[in-house]
Amino acid sequence: MANPPLSPTEFNSAVTAITSAFGDPTRREIYLFTRERAAGVTTGDVARQFDLHPNVARHHLDKLAGGGYVEVGPGQAEGAGRPSKRYSVTEATTAVEVPIRHDDVLIRLLGRALARLPAEEAEALAEDVGIEYGRTMAHALGGDDAQRSFRSALHAVADALTAHGFAAHTDKRSGQLQIVQEHCPFGEAVIEHPVICAVDRGMVRGMLAALYGHADTTTSSSKPMGDEVCVTEVTG
Repeated sequence: MANPPLSPTEFNSAVTAITSAFGDPTRREIYLFTRERAAGVTTGDVARQFDLHPNVARHHLDKLAGGGYVEVGPGQAEGAGRPSKRYSVTEATTAVEVPIRHDDVLIRLLGRALARLPAEEAEALAEDVGIEYGRTMAHALGGDDAQRSFRSALHAVADALTAHGFAAHTDKRSGQLQIVQEHCPFGEAVIEHPVICAVDRGMVRGMLAALYGHADTTTSSSKPMGDEVCVTEVTG
């Protein structure tokens, strides 16, 4: 039976829940670790697997539970203490697919709207949106506290992009520093509307501006160009 359409409020709530639950790369790994274990995991299991303090492990698990991605049940008693909680993946996690489909519709709408503008204006607009969002991402990482070195900032940008679904890492080729993105969360929409690539280029520039200072970014390869990965060259 098909899921009923989400209202704008329900959709925004779902996106917020997903961001809260999976916005941290360690938390995503913990979710995958839990998913692989039918019997579930305890705070101690996660703490040992990821070399975390038990309180930190519990925080991540409770975040996943709060979003409905894992459920909590009683575990076996460890020593003389109370039984530890056991966390297991719930079937309700399939609901994650619903907002992703809606998000794809919004991305396609964005692409078609940008296509109605002159090419240079559309690309500038898309990059500006990315810059603004990139600054917001950087501030969430503590971009207001202190400026980082160029390399440190670049690694932080790659980690933040990975947390947002880009599977990014830094690289250096021919003396040029790059951010390589092996996955595009915008999906097939970028093939039809390559101007959307300017958004993630802007995100890189916006994050670097907040974490380091001015930096120029250039897209040297992308899926719309026929490449396997997207590469953003960065000059500090």
